[in-house]
Amino acid sequence: MGGMGFRDNELFNLALLSRQAWKLLNETESLSARLLKAIYYPDVSLLQAELGSHPSQIWRAILDGRDVLAQGVVRRIGDGASTRIWDHNWIPRASYKRPIASLVTAPPLRVADLIETTTASWREDLIRTVFTTFDAEAILKIPLCTRRVADFWSWGEDSRGKFSVGSAYRMLVRTKYDRVGWLEEREEPSSSEGDNSEWRAIWKIEVPSKIKVFLW
Repeated sequence: MGGMGFRDNELFNLALLSRQAWKLLNETESLSARLLKAIYYPDVSLLQAELGSHPSQIWRAILDGRDVLAQGVVRRIGDGASTRIWDHNWIPRASYKRPIASLVTAPPLRVADLIETTTASWREDLIRTVFTTFDAEAILKIPLCTRRVADFWSWGEDSRGKFSVGSAYRMLVRTKYDRVGWLEEREEPSSSEGDNSEWRAIWKIEVPSKIKVFLW
């Protein structure tokens, strides 16, 4: 980390652990994945798993990696059937990857509810009714597949969606820098102009202030 190329060993170790979590998330039929799921999270997904009352050191380490993975992983939308609108990361943007708020009291729960299956297109009127303008514009930019395929997990820190320890490490370094910058009240806490523009857009959204503070 820094101009001389020194590496932050703590962050690099977390990046290595996130690689193990990525394998568990995507290679669900492997022996290790099936074994860990049976012991620690039989009824939920890895991203929802909890520490439990008698965790091993291996499980503790995997959850540390899982928490890193959760910051950068995002659902790629096929038919939308297996992606939960309010619980999954599925909006591919640098900031918050879920919708910020619903504008209706009983919003749809699955991304599939937002898709017109006969034309493989977004139900734009419904989306603009349910979501803030900030979220609606981001959702409508997501390309949809004309073939019926299942949703899948992708790595948002890589343009091809492929996970790598290097990209996870860079994400952690960037996050650390941003947070330290915010605490030190730097003028530009985000590391890119794209991040800054998204955060400025969030602060302009017509939602309660507590939601904006939570997102920040």
